[in-house]
Amino acid sequence: MSSFAGYLKDVKNRIKETDVEAVRSLVAARKGKAGDGNGAGPVLIDVREKEEWLEGFIPGAHWIPRGFLELRIEDQVPEKSSAVVLYCAGGTRSALAARSLAELGYSNVASLAGGFAAWKRAGLAFDRPYVMTPDQTLRYARHTMLPEVGEAGQVALLKSKVLFLGAGGLGSPAAYYLAAAGVGTMGIIDDDVVDASNLQRQILHATDRIGMPKVESAAKTLTGLNPDVKVNQYKARLTSENVMEILRDYDVIVDGVDNFPTRYLLNDASLKLGKPVVHASIYRFEGQLTTFVPYQGPCYRCLYPAPPPPDMAPSCQEAGVLGVLPGVVGVLQATEAIKLLLVIGKPLVGLLLMFDALATKFRELKLRRDPQCPTCGEGVDPAKIELIDYEAFCSVK
Repeated sequence: MSSFAGYLKDVKNRIKETDVEAVRSLVAARKGKAGDGNGAGPVLIDVREKEEWLEGFIPGAHWIPRGFLELRIEDQVPEKSSAVVLYCAGGTRSALAARSLAELGYSNVASLAGGFAAWKRAGLAFDRPYVMTPDQTLRYARHTMLPEVGEAGQVALLKSKVLFLGAGGLGSPAAYYLAAAGVGTMGIIDDDVVDASNLQRQILHATDRIGMPKVESAAKTLTGLNPDVKVNQYKARLTSENVMEILRDYDVIVDGVDNFPTRYLLNDASLKLGKPVVHASIYRFEGQLTTFVPYQGPCYRCLYPAPPPPDMAPSCQEAGVLGVLPGVVGVLQATEAIKLLLVIGKPLVGLLLMFDALATKFRELKLRRDPQCPTCGEGVDPAKIELIDYEAFCSVK
């Protein structure tokens, strides 16, 4: 009967090992990429236990404890020909894990010789994870048990920042559910006050807050629902003078405005800053929704090169709206925002989702980017997009 030392030697002879320098180069290459860096090169997986992970990890690594590796690897790495680098504390568990993945059909797996200890001995920088409190662990338990979210995804939500244009019919349900989901920083811009006529649909507000600025009322509701949430209040209208400063620090913009000048201004600023926008609108019994990701699909000006005449675009104030309609559409906006923040699923980029409340039917239309679009078309330099206030363009008196 062979000893464990002999068995381990045999395992290491059968797998591929890599060294600290190769992994260092991988981490450096990812830092040089735009975006989150998780899409380039081999997938780096830490197979240590939670207590070890909390002490620090190699930047860019995904955490799957050794005991769950076979169960969760296909969620993290669905393509079995993908390059994978595993590491543990000293290189033993990752070697055994590499053999196990090979038996599952993964053909390009390597183990880091010396493990995390070798990484630290080389004096290389490492990250420490955001540690959820016991209260947060309980609050978000239904999220963290989803493989597509997990603890890492919940931490990403807690670190994320979402800006809401409007605390009205659409902004109310979208903000409510994103606060419940644990989005850590929420900005709300609205220059209006709560009116009795709002309360039929704007669920962030209440009767005893009539006359209160909507941003204050919204902040009170959202922080009461979830104390993890920080709410930045902007009691103002979005203008060419403040739009860049306000949008700059947010990851996703949720558009719940009800006027064309602000929509066009938002479109131009989001293209300049590279910010995704979850757009929606509602009218009587109908709603529509799409997601604009700069240069990955059409922008707002591709769909609407010019606004309709004012008399052809009545607002909800003039035409009315079913009270529950913004709840349906606003929750779909929140869903789109979470998909963007966690980089999961398929956002509605290049698609327009239309909802008919009276028939309870959804329709999906394809949208295409206009190569002649004045703001995202071929040859347009985002840095040269001119921000203007669109009242004259939209014939707003």
